[in-house]
Amino acid sequence: QVQLVESGGGLVQDGGSLRLSCAASGRTFSSYVMAWFRQAPGKEREFVAAVTGTGGTTYYADSVKGRFTISRDNAKNTVYLQMISLGLEDTAVYYCATTNTRVGVTNRYAYDYWGQGTQVTVSS
Repeated sequence: QVQLVESGGGLVQDGGSLRLSCAASGRTFSSYVMAWFRQAPGKEREFVAAVTGTGGTTYYADSVKGRFTISRDNAKNTVYLQMISLGLEDTAVYYCATTNTRVGVTNRYAYDYWGQGTQVTVSS
């Protein structure tokens, strides 16, 4: 049974920073793409960032490029999302997800396991 547990969300001021973590168990962590998605109230769940199994390739949504960094520590079975220069538009529930495919990694339907989500709220 694959489990993904996110942590690190919270309330932060406009322009601030947060680091999210996602601890994984139940599969060979280093073999799978890991990603972050987010969902704001009334909106579709959207892709944020993804990283391949070795960490050698990363993908980002245009809206977060230059502000967010995805990384992984395969020894700890954990993926991270470092977020800086947060804006009000970044307020959402952030979800960790995993897939065994490298095709369409920005598509939420490519992912077969999801965490429960962690709330990020940016205040003015």
